[in-house]
Amino acid sequence: MRLRSLLFVPGDRPERFAKAAGSGADAIILDLEDSVALDRKDAARTAVADWLASERPVTTFVRINPLDSKHVVADLAAIAGEMPEGIVLPKAEGAASIAALVDLLADPVVPILPIATETPAALFELGSYRTVADRLAGVTWGAEDLPAAIGAASSRLADGAYTQPYEIARALTLFAAHAARVSAIETVYPAIKDEAGLSAYAERGARDGFTGMMALHPAQVPIINAAFTPSAAQIAEATAIVTAFAAAPDAGVLTLEGRMIDAPHLLQARKILERAEPLA
Repeated sequence: MRLRSLLFVPGDRPERFAKAAGSGADAIILDLEDSVALDRKDAARTAVADWLASERPVTTFVRINPLDSKHVVADLAAIAGEMPEGIVLPKAEGAASIAALVDLLADPVVPILPIATETPAALFELGSYRTVADRLAGVTWGAEDLPAAIGAASSRLADGAYTQPYEIARALTLFAAHAARVSAIETVYPAIKDEAGLSAYAERGARDGFTGMMALHPAQVPIINAAFTPSAAQIAEATAIVTAFAAAPDAGVLTLEGRMIDAPHLLQARKILERAEPLA
């Protein structure tokens, strides 16, 4: 499942579903949680169920409400007839949360994308996701619920950069995803009209090792896709590295275009080519 970009859509706005599906996003996330008011939950469930029953043109995830909420049973009942390609689980707290959701699912095979940093306890469970990796579509994080949970003023400095506690949460999510060998999904960039800021943020995520990112608006999708798609230059360099080691399989270190390359360069090159494969 290719997940460079995942676009959120409020579940009670079905008139936006088709536009989101045509945005170029690798997946859309129909939201039953935060973007839907309490008195609109039932309408959202109906709209989401109708979309899932249609010939949906794009990979579709559904974000349900948290496991400890009174809404989760109704959410799962609404999608039981036609399951989405994945479920986004908010306020997840490690492998135990994944197991609890699997027990509730009509189709326990559907992949789960946990939002893995929204409670203080969640941070101490990040390493456990590798024990349920076969149930995961990836691991992602959020920078809004956690500061609210601990009474912090904000997760960001005046210039928009994360404060140290939330940089730690981001980094731990990145490593948790890679430890589980699943997609590492960067969180949203909330300044929808700031294209330059989004581009820098997405490029930073790709540079750091995230493999995709969530979006809040269709206009963000092309920028995110560009950041998480290997460039022609990256593909050419990775191909040259793989080719060089294939020609000298017993070599530990090689010289390529005047620079030393070794096993970590080969591993990195292979990962770049794996990410580029769907473009072929």
